[in-house]
Amino acid sequence: MELGVTISNAAVDPQDRTHLWCQVIGPDARCPGCGTAGELRDHADRVLTDVPLAGYPVLLHVAVPRFVCHTSSCDRTIYRAGIDRIARSREAITTRTRRWICQQIVVNKMSVSAVAAQLGLTWKTVNQIALDAARSLVYDGGHLDGVRHLGVDEHKWKHVRGQGDPSYVTVLIDLTPVIDDTGPARLLDVIGGRSKKVLKEWMAARSQQFRDRVSSRQRVQQVTCGHRGRKGDPLYKVRRILHTRTSLLTDKQKILLFESLTSHDDHVAVEITHQIYQQLIDAYEHPKRREGKKLMYKVLRRIRQGLPAGLTELAGLGRSLWARHKEILAYFDTGVSNGPVEAINGRLEHLRGIAQGFRNLDHYILRSLLHSGQLADRINAL
Repeated sequence: MELGVTISNAAVDPQDRTHLWCQVIGPDARCPGCGTAGELRDHADRVLTDVPLAGYPVLLHVAVPRFVCHTSSCDRTIYRAGIDRIARSREAITTRTRRWICQQIVVNKMSVSAVAAQLGLTWKTVNQIALDAARSLVYDGGHLDGVRHLGVDEHKWKHVRGQGDPSYVTVLIDLTPVIDDTGPARLLDVIGGRSKKVLKEWMAARSQQFRDRVSSRQRVQQVTCGHRGRKGDPLYKVRRILHTRTSLLTDKQKILLFESLTSHDDHVAVEITHQIYQQLIDAYEHPKRREGKKLMYKVLRRIRQGLPAGLTELAGLGRSLWARHKEILAYFDTGVSNGPVEAINGRLEHLRGIAQGFRNLDHYILRSLLHSGQLADRINAL
């Protein structure tokens, strides 16, 4: 009844495909030219792929009524009854099959080849249906509505040379649901290239309202012991303690940390680095973001130009952090971290594994949006 047909006959062919012969319930007899009801002439058989039954392909043989228009002023003579509820014009699948394909790919994370096998269709056909659905869901709707916090990252999507497309893409993530605690982050768009120019051009193509609303962010062991860390080495014994906030350490761990850091003069570099690490944590964990921002700024300034000689690694880190200090400090204004962005990047890596790689950038972008665009709730609108 969902499709508005009744089944009059059924059979299974040698390829294990189920064939169902159907009649349209209450067909619309009105002429699309003049709106007058016509006279039934005959039926035309339209074969449509429907959702699989018990894992096997299903073909609907729909007897579409054809009518004759007797209105003298109408240009139409013979016309078919509209069956838009069952299938779109000129499509070889039912409307619910289109929705089913998207559910399998978006919700169940199935590969296109697996979906195609269940439907008895070619990979190319199913892939094109998925791409068309992605365009409809993502670009024809209000997918940018409500976006206030934008995450930006990049990754290499193609590992083969040539073919004209850039090997890297810039991914744009909506972090608003994370900030509002209403849901996970979602993929907004994927752009070929990875430069500031790419992001600037994408932002320029958005509305002024959107741009006004959104905000973005994006050797001691060897010297002292002559080998990599081993059991019993002072620094190796505290390797995990060094990664733990001081306030969470037990008294025993604090004593072990102190003894290890003071057991050799060269350990002073590790001691200073550990102190900086704790200060960075304190800045991020400060209950008042304004005060945390001040603390972070002071730490960044200190490791940029206030370090004693010999702290080569920390000095390099200081230069890198200072080069992005505006983005780092922006966290204290927006509350947005890059964690959800990295998570979605990981999902896209998984997608490439399922597909065994992509060669066409347009297909990769649309499949990525289907895979990580949080579109499950919008599939029923197809």
